[in-house]
Amino acid sequence: MIERIYLSLSKHIDGFLMSTIILALVVGMAVLYSAGGHSVGRMQAQAINIVIALSVLWVTANVPPQHLQRLALPIYVLGLLLLVGVALFGEISNGARRWLHLGVVRIQPSEIMKIGVPMLLAWYFARHEASPRLQHHLMGALLLAVPVVLVMKQPDLGTSLLIAASGFYVLFLAGLSWRFILGVGASIAVAAPILWTMLHDYQRRRIEILFDPYQDPLGAGYHTIQATIALGSGGLAGKGWLNGTQAQLDFIPERTTDFIFAVFGEEFGMLGNILLLLLYLLIIGRGLFIAAYAQSTFGRLLAGSITMTFFTYAFVNIGMVSGILPVVGVPLPLISYGGTSLVTLMLGLGILMSIKTHKKLVSS
Repeated sequence: MIERIYLSLSKHIDGFLMSTIILALVVGMAVLYSAGGHSVGRMQAQAINIVIALSVLWVTANVPPQHLQRLALPIYVLGLLLLVGVALFGEISNGARRWLHLGVVRIQPSEIMKIGVPMLLAWYFARHEASPRLQHHLMGALLLAVPVVLVMKQPDLGTSLLIAASGFYVLFLAGLSWRFILGVGASIAVAAPILWTMLHDYQRRRIEILFDPYQDPLGAGYHTIQATIALGSGGLAGKGWLNGTQAQLDFIPERTTDFIFAVFGEEFGMLGNILLLLLYLLIIGRGLFIAAYAQSTFGRLLAGSITMTFFTYAFVNIGMVSGILPVVGVPLPLISYGGTSLVTLMLGLGILMSIKTHKKLVSS
């Protein structure tokens, strides 16, 4: 009886992917305990976040991909309406308008678009898979640009970049030519001076600090300086769990969220960093495998986008903490404290499992 229940519950769970996810979550809890000053309350809160996120993963994994395909357009439209609602009625906090109150619930609609945009674009290109043309890619770019611009206006550069990346991966996998990509890249480079003037002051400051954080060591450059000191002081094998001085003495800011990798690097050193990167590579490799063997265009495009967006999360966060990318609000996947981003990640990973474990996809 117990075995039958277990088989029923795990029928649409990919064992390899789930094992790597659980291992990453365990690592995250260990680092969070150190980074959070041994706070039991924070650990309990994150444990609740993990339970909710794993429940979302399980439910999503059991939804057949053809049903997800039918939901793509409604989710995208709902996300756009909520983003417009944020622009008009959203709550302002720390100079940004990112949250929307819906009665007793407060939501961040930009998180919905991290999944809604690639789902919509995968659905769109699946409908035109027989003859994808430049006009289809231009329409796809427009469908991508609208939510990205709305999120940038909040302003939320980190989330807008993740949404843009998730949509770009679908466009690329759908056959967007390198010539077009290089042309757009060249156009952006030419328009860089104009784009620079469109950035908010704090966004321009972050880019300037990237090249010389010591021009404002106690202000805008403080995060980068302290993070790189922590990573460097970790050496080859690290100072040991709970023994990182930069973290334990409160030098590292945002050490449980965006800068938790600095805590990890100081305590576990280069060897620990390599092992964490290998764990991420296993997750990414499994995701690309699922995308390669997906049985429909929708599944292939969506799985590829979700996997590469996970890569973008890790790359941007580690690059930011290491001082090679500007500081943006991107958490370290499966490690950083927080519920919203974790649920979004698990939703995407659940979609990967759905694509892997459900056999025949029905076109819609």
